[in-house]
Amino acid sequence: MSIKTIILAAGQGTRMRSSRSKVLHEIANKALLHHVYDTSLELENNKVFIIYGHGGETVKQTLNHFDATWIEQKQQLGTGHAVQQAIHHVEDADTVLILYGDVPLLKSQTLKTLLQDVSSQSLALLTVVLDDPTGYGRIVRNADGAVTKIVEQKDANPSELLINEGNTGILACKGKQLIEWLGRLSNNNAQNEYYLTDIIEMAVADGLSIKTTQASSQDEVLGVNNRNQLAHLERVYQQQQAYSLMEKGVTLRDPNRIDVRGEFAELGQDIDVDVNVIFEGVNRIGSNVKIGANCIIKNATIAEHVEILANSLIEDAVVGANSRIGPYARLRPQTELADHVHIGNFVEIKKSTVASGSKINHLSYVGDSEVGSKVNIGAGTITCNYDGVNKFKTIIGDGAFIGSDSQLIAPVVIGKNATIGAGSTITKDTPADQLTLSRAKQVSIATWQRPVKKEK
Repeated sequence: MSIKTIILAAGQGTRMRSSRSKVLHEIANKALLHHVYDTSLELENNKVFIIYGHGGETVKQTLNHFDATWIEQKQQLGTGHAVQQAIHHVEDADTVLILYGDVPLLKSQTLKTLLQDVSSQSLALLTVVLDDPTGYGRIVRNADGAVTKIVEQKDANPSELLINEGNTGILACKGKQLIEWLGRLSNNNAQNEYYLTDIIEMAVADGLSIKTTQASSQDEVLGVNNRNQLAHLERVYQQQQAYSLMEKGVTLRDPNRIDVRGEFAELGQDIDVDVNVIFEGVNRIGSNVKIGANCIIKNATIAEHVEILANSLIEDAVVGANSRIGPYARLRPQTELADHVHIGNFVEIKKSTVASGSKINHLSYVGDSEVGSKVNIGAGTITCNYDGVNKFKTIIGDGAFIGSDSQLIAPVVIGKNATIGAGSTITKDTPADQLTLSRAKQVSIATWQRPVKKEK
């Protein structure tokens, strides 16, 4: 079966009250349209067409990496008119699927079920049963249960308003029939627009059956029209991610207080995640990892038996096995820690490697550095790697001990098993196995008196 998916993404979204196109607003750091596109990619033998609106070039530019054909709808004259913009790409034998760029939580399995009902004798329609169908077009059926038409709420009579099966707008049919029906659409209505839903009555009149598939919930087919709906679907999506993690063996201290804004390329067993943790990008988490509250983990590789204490930020970094990070630690991009490394409170590491067994436990900055194994870096140590224009490297040999409040001014090499005395400013390479320090001479002045406040 050859599928042509037409995604309607031309709406202005005025109720969002935003200068940004509605379909570019995000759930889990991914545009609404991106969610819909990714779902469509799960269908085999599928070609995607995206209808974007006048002035919507930003949508196309932002998502131009999509393997899709972009078609501009210069005037917004209704959903039927939007589909007409792509109809010259449709062949008679195609199965055409109509989706919406602001319906982000639609499941691919729902679409696969829907598509199974498409034939030359049937149109497939996705509907949803609602406790409160207000605002939805009602699915009208005859005494035999067959769909006869869709009635918009403003046109519905009292008995039709009692119907709780609503129209999602998502449908699929054969290309030959769609081409014919679109050619017969009329804008003879209060809005002077061409409604795609009018093809339902055309299909019935032509003797086709309307086969319906039910969405699993209203949230699956809910479109985003305002910020409240956006926030609601964000929470729905995050709840889905939380349940998925728990099914895979992850302990979440509170499933309602976790955000997954990306994916896991690897996920071990017995991972324990405290509250308010945010995962972004693509992460790899090994087994027996414990992550404290309020951490942000982004594009990180965390090996097994790692403990990340509260309020730590790890971004584009690698953490080796049996290491301990935080609390309040920051690992910046291109940081690579070997096994059994300790990075403590208020320590920042950037574009550096730290070998096995080393410790940087307090209030330090290490950037553009190579730190050897079993190094101990004292509190308040900084590598001065930037002269205002260029970056330079600091190399610290195995077994070195760096005293507190030291400044290592790059480029500089600290020798193997060297000791740097506390409070030193190191501007030259230091030899191995020796103590190096640089301090002003300490002076005590016996005759000095503390100032006193003068009487007025």
